[in-house]
Amino acid sequence: MNTRPKVNKVVLAYSGGLDTSVILTWLKEVYKCEVIAFAADLGLGNEMDGIREKALKTGASEVYIEDVQEEFVRDFVFPALRGNAIYEGYYLLGTSIARPIIAKAQIEVARRVGADAVSHGATGKGNDQVRFELAYHTLMPGVTVIAPWREWDLGSRSALIDFAKKHDIPIPVTKDKPYSSDRNLLHISYEGGILEDPWMEPDESMFTLSVAPEDAPDKPEYVTIDFEDGTPVAVDGDILSPAALLKRVNELGGRHGVGRVDLVENRYIGMKSRGVYETPGGTILHMAHRAVESLTMDREVMHLRDSLVPKFSELIYNGYWFSPEMDWLRKCIDETQTGVTGTVRIKLFKGHCSVAGRKAPEAVSLYVPDFATFEEETVFDQADSTGFIKVNALRLRINALKKRKKP
Repeated sequence: MNTRPKVNKVVLAYSGGLDTSVILTWLKEVYKCEVIAFAADLGLGNEMDGIREKALKTGASEVYIEDVQEEFVRDFVFPALRGNAIYEGYYLLGTSIARPIIAKAQIEVARRVGADAVSHGATGKGNDQVRFELAYHTLMPGVTVIAPWREWDLGSRSALIDFAKKHDIPIPVTKDKPYSSDRNLLHISYEGGILEDPWMEPDESMFTLSVAPEDAPDKPEYVTIDFEDGTPVAVDGDILSPAALLKRVNELGGRHGVGRVDLVENRYIGMKSRGVYETPGGTILHMAHRAVESLTMDREVMHLRDSLVPKFSELIYNGYWFSPEMDWLRKCIDETQTGVTGTVRIKLFKGHCSVAGRKAPEAVSLYVPDFATFEEETVFDQADSTGFIKVNALRLRINALKKRKKP
């Protein structure tokens, strides 16, 4: 019995890769519907070349390619940066943060063309299916969502490769190089295939955005980042648009082998997976942002905000960008960023990224040398610390006395 919904027109999130190339043909065969290919340009460069022609050749009735680079960095990457979003200690959420803007732009196309369904190429084991579909249902309630990986009998990438060959679909991967990659302005990720063995070191030829740290220049390079209210606005004094700024620091970090991460992470769906990431520019900006906060952010506000970072990161990772709780969190985080303004000098050398200096305008800096100095000064009475310590030690003394009295 066929339980598939009847659809007339579907907008497919199309990348031109193996999965979505097969899906485009499969949708036409199985659903007998019109398929419109949609691609979001998140800074893919040459990877976008020929995507329109390939989609039309594969059977798409129309192709929409939307350049969303500036919006992506301004409205998604930088808000995540202001919240110091990092998942499980290492992952700067490069793939996760791209999914909501792809879904948003895809839904806008679906409304424009009068489509009654949307589709994606995420597998039934991964996080992206959740990220895409939570966004779809929020932005276009009632839309039909087709997730081929949860329907078809093509259970492996090898099967997809065979399907593509049978239907004369050109594909960018082979059985000899089966890992998949996903790229945008913030990062590139690699997973699957030979990377599924967490003991196996990634082959150096795989990396795209960065040189191997041992092959990086033998001389360190310094870069300055200017921030205004928690948002980076300039590199080495050059005021740049959000996308241009991220591209600049990507080039700098990549040249010095900065931003490589290899981790086993916990997927939302309930299993562990191994991912390898390159995030050179994001790594620089994350460290620089922390440095300017150290000068300008009140201690208790910082600690309270930091307590929210794991939840903030988890919401991004799990796909809840458009949720009410995320709206609230982002407002709270952005409120903490007022006055997070200053300049940070970063040292790049052989895969390492370190803070070499930081400064902030006197109007917002909470670092006051007259109070912090170890030299002679008149603004702080060191004797005041005696009472401070006694009061804070009181409960510890009482607890210790109680323990001594126990038999």
